Amino acid sequence: MIKSIDYTLLKPIATTEAITTFCDEAISYGFQTVFVNPYYVKYASDYLSKHAIKVGAPIGFSLGGMKTGIKVAETQEAIKDGAQEIDMLINLGAMKSKDYPVVKRDISEVVKASEGLTTKVIIETGLLTEQEKRIASELIVEAGADFVKTATGFNGGGATVRDVEIIRGVVGPEFGIKAAGGIRSLADVEALMSAGASRIGTSSAIAIITGGQTNSAY
Repeated sequence: MIKSIDYTLLKPIATTEAITTFCDEAISYGFQTVFVNPYYVKYASDYLSKHAIKVGAPIGFSLGGMKTGIKVAETQEAIKDGAQEIDMLINLGAMKSKDYPVVKRDISEVVKASEGLTTKVIIETGLLTEQEKRIASELIVEAGADFVKTATGFNGGGATVRDVEIIRGVVGPEFGIKAAGGIRSLADVEALMSAGASRIGTSSAIAIITGGQTNSAY
């Protein structure tokens, strides 16, 4: 199970000291992928360079409303700093406005900028209708990304079994689904993976695998 968990520390007030502790935890527990805010990607990549741990970067986080060129530049900078996976947020305003070509182009340009790295696209399920979730998932597949990701955990709502089932019904059996947002227990992880999630994103990873307690939302 630990191989399927992306350990995250995306709190806006995370300090360098907190990132150092976070990286030490990733080493100690054997996580294979961690996510930190772009400001810390180089630091984490350098710190973890002697370990088989990928550093991922969130792009367009946590609202998604910046122009595509900014997301592309952010992606390129993150890769230059050592990012090995990319999690981008769709343009939610365009999605709600039914500007689907804009949403698809936004994704495809980041996919191109990712240069073959695993690219996951966050659709913020808590803000979309079921039909919008289906359409967003279709656009992500068409745009050439690797995963649909449920949520950031910052904008209301998080991963649910129903959302994973909806997405899996659209993308088919092989496409990646990353469940994220509000995942706090082993029971949550097991339910989401049974529903079809292939990756889990959580800042509560250690509590989950050790059976500890957590109040973290992200």
